[in-house]
Amino acid sequence: MTGIVPLVEASTEELYGAKAVGLGDALRAGLPVPPGVGLSGPLVDSIASGEPASTAALLQAVRQLPTPLAVRSSAVGEDSAGASFAGQHITVLNVPSAEDVEVAIREVWWSANSDSAITYRKRLGVFARPSVGVVVQSLLQPDTAGVMFTRNPITGADERMIEASWGLGEAVVSGRVIPDSFRVARSGEVLSSRAGLKRFAIRSAAHGGTVDVDVAPDLVESLCLDDGQLQALSDLASDCERVYGPERDIEWAFVGGQLYLLQ
Repeated sequence: MTGIVPLVEASTEELYGAKAVGLGDALRAGLPVPPGVGLSGPLVDSIASGEPASTAALLQAVRQLPTPLAVRSSAVGEDSAGASFAGQHITVLNVPSAEDVEVAIREVWWSANSDSAITYRKRLGVFARPSVGVVVQSLLQPDTAGVMFTRNPITGADERMIEASWGLGEAVVSGRVIPDSFRVARSGEVLSSRAGLKRFAIRSAAHGGTVDVDVAPDLVESLCLDDGQLQALSDLASDCERVYGPERDIEWAFVGGQLYLLQ
């Protein structure tokens, strides 16, 4: 079945969307990305309509991935310079098994085809029907996670800006916690550290989805990254700039001391 490939083989943005191709570029460059597959827009359309051969191909492909899984939109054009659909296209986290992925894909497809998404698209002057590619990846269970800017987006300084919290990075991305904030020189030297207020961590629930878990009182205002981890993040920023170019924002996670690039 065409239209479903390991992420390392996702190279055509018109089919798989920028998110899948970006992760494919990272894997081809040897960066630490969790395993996954990319689904083309036409295949996702077919899965959303319940076409049996497509759903069978999906099941065969995702059964090879360690569970639980994350299912994310990789719609063509959603991360372009002139249009951002952040908040319009949903992400489904902690999908328990391969058999549950089809339902998650339909949720992502509907989010991109909802009335609100179509209205938002029209406000941006985009009138074409969306081609909704999808990324399915193994979901990590991070100790810490967050976002990193390879250049400080506030001051423009040539330094890394990192925001971090306990558990899944959704707590940082969604703005639901005050994250720890760090400024790190290109050399890896820590320029400043500021503890946030991280009263809870988002973690995978036992039977799918996520749950807010209270953080131990002594960790609420404790820094969740040490100098060695900040050096590793600075090195990852340099690697990403070599692959993607300057001034990038990155989502990352640490699991058992291992750093991963998420997007």
